[in-house]
Amino acid sequence: MVSLYPLGGLFGALLAGPLAIRLGRKKSLLVNNTLVVAAAVLFGFSRRAGSFEMIMLGRLLIGISAGVGMNIQPMYLGESAPKELRGAVAMTSAIFTALGIMIGQVVGLRELLGGPQAWPLLLASCLVPGVFQLTSLPLLPESPRYLLIDRGDAETCLVALQRLRGTADVAAELAELEEERAACQGLRARRLWELFQDGALRRQVTSLVVLGSAMELCGNDSMYAYSSSVFLEAGVPQEKVHYAIIGTGCCELFTAFVGCVAIERVGRRVLLIGGYCLMTFWGSVFTVALCLQVAGPGEGWAAAAG
Repeated sequence: MVSLYPLGGLFGALLAGPLAIRLGRKKSLLVNNTLVVAAAVLFGFSRRAGSFEMIMLGRLLIGISAGVGMNIQPMYLGESAPKELRGAVAMTSAIFTALGIMIGQVVGLRELLGGPQAWPLLLASCLVPGVFQLTSLPLLPESPRYLLIDRGDAETCLVALQRLRGTADVAAELAELEEERAACQGLRARRLWELFQDGALRRQVTSLVVLGSAMELCGNDSMYAYSSSVFLEAGVPQEKVHYAIIGTGCCELFTAFVGCVAIERVGRRVLLIGGYCLMTFWGSVFTVALCLQVAGPGEGWAAAAG
């Protein structure tokens, strides 16, 4: 049941690139939200139908949607933002992801929708952001970069830039996109192994693979999936586990907000190195606290803090 979500995420991540090129960033996100609506319907009626298979299928669909969305949303935001705000705007995707996690944790309290009667509503609550994006995204323009470079539609690209910037004077930005299109002309898409064979690209691709893998191997996703068991094993009292879980969501939201504010000031590299150093330190605290915990609540809360 738990593994279906990351499995769907894998399929979604593989689909994101072809979808973004074939349909465009905006249409891909709109199509992606139909998966969210379908999953919400499955979740909402699973109890009445007495079918756990509906929950499993819903988890898979939500995973696919997350895999597509987590790749195309930052792409759309980054390509639509002004150059001086590109990093901060792209980071808003992480902020709202963390906000969604925290809201889910709060709404999942037993006093709200976490009880035995209301859990289908909790699972189906993903319908709200899905419908919101389905109704609001059509009001926004397509990515200017996609319109010019992938579709070659300079006129629509100009209109999109003017709408996004709120001014008719976008000649300089349009000229930059034209230069990028000229540089891309005649180039074909390379296969994965060809990227590693090219010495000029090998280091860049290796850096992307290492950073992407480190993000998953840090254990953040497993911490959310098994947070209740981890906190209980760490010695956190049963009645306080849900609040400890909310605390982790608040920490991620705060960190994402700080990263958004700091990214244009200190740069990407400093944030990456600092983030991995903090994860190493607190991961060590967590491991040591779990190994050395004895009778008494102190070590359990130390593990929870880690």
